[in-house]
Amino acid sequence: MTVECVVGLQWGDEGKGKIVDALAEKFELIVRFAGGANAGHTVVFDGQQFILHLIPTGILHPGKSCIIANGVAFDPETFFLEVKGLHASGYETEGRLFVSDRAHVVFPYHKRLDLLREKARGAGKIGTTARGIGPCYADKASRIGVRVCDLVEPETLRHMLSQNAAQKNDLFTSQGFAAIDEPSLLEKFADFGKRLKPYMRETRPLIADALNEGRSVLFEGAQGALLDIDHGTYPYVTSSNTGLDGVSSSTGVPLRKVDRVSGVVKSYCTRVGDGPFPTEQPGPIGEHLQQKGGEFGATTGRPRRCGWLDLVAVRYTAAINGVDALTLTKLDVLGGLEEIRVATSYECGGREITEFPASLEVLSTVKPKYEVFDGWQDDITGARELGDLPGSTVKYLRALEEMLGIPIAVVSLGSSREQTIYLDS
Repeated sequence: MTVECVVGLQWGDEGKGKIVDALAEKFELIVRFAGGANAGHTVVFDGQQFILHLIPTGILHPGKSCIIANGVAFDPETFFLEVKGLHASGYETEGRLFVSDRAHVVFPYHKRLDLLREKARGAGKIGTTARGIGPCYADKASRIGVRVCDLVEPETLRHMLSQNAAQKNDLFTSQGFAAIDEPSLLEKFADFGKRLKPYMRETRPLIADALNEGRSVLFEGAQGALLDIDHGTYPYVTSSNTGLDGVSSSTGVPLRKVDRVSGVVKSYCTRVGDGPFPTEQPGPIGEHLQQKGGEFGATTGRPRRCGWLDLVAVRYTAAINGVDALTLTKLDVLGGLEEIRVATSYECGGREITEFPASLEVLSTVKPKYEVFDGWQDDITGARELGDLPGSTVKYLRALEEMLGIPIAVVSLGSSREQTIYLDS
């Protein structure tokens, strides 16, 4: 039995979708444990592209079972759109896909609140995807959230919608928006509840049974560790625990059950939205990375800010997640550069910083200290073994392993399943 957790170690967009898809072949149960439809996991194979925001990418492997756990902010509209798309492409979901009855539901008023709160921040805006994730989790913490199980209980749903309307309507009407239409939402989401019945489960026992039977389980996160609500670059973060710490609270599975943690790192660094980014390269280097890497959000289409790989940040996120092995993605994007830089420490006020700082003021003013490596001009997307790579590429990989003290187990060289090198097999 193997129980593995895949965690992004940067600001998200590390390529976890492809990696989970590649790993899913070896696992029997794939569990999405946090985040919401603000995530976009992209998988490419057989000339087809799939972008899934809620449903685990393991659903693309026939015979695999998938779970959306209780820690996910669940958007029924997005869910059924994805189910429709999967069915149209020939993928069955019933009997293979399960949604926790304890997951909290995203409503249209959450998305409206997202926009209003972002507007109110003005110059200090977070850069939210406006998918209602933060307000949904806020209602959860305020104990007025609606859970999936409530969708099939008409009186409970009616009561919870009434509570939310009482709390939110004054704000909406003061900003020129219509009040929450309780009857309309009640009808619409009660219908979602009926349609969800084939998928709705108490998912903790499903996972526990799999573990007790010795079946392999893969936990799939969303976003990245630097967006974690507790450990990320607060307040420029998401509203959930994005790493290993989110597994237990979001699924009910004790962390001691996880055998291995795989950390996914992009070969450079990107960030969507606002917030400090020490290694950002707004000039030609950043443009090269953005264009060659196709750095535009799968969820929003927004261009991503790009820069050099930051090992100060990766050391930090690898440590808090107990990473056993690394997956390095988009290595091919670095091809064509004369030199490649990697930040190994920061300088601030005349002193060297090797620990990732909590203070945004410090993080906004640090100057990265770089290790410089020779680039390569070769197209490496066709490489399938380490020996197929140029010498300078191999040297770069080995240097990263040495500087981080963590082995690289997988290298991704493109978006398709086949463009992958496995180093620990």
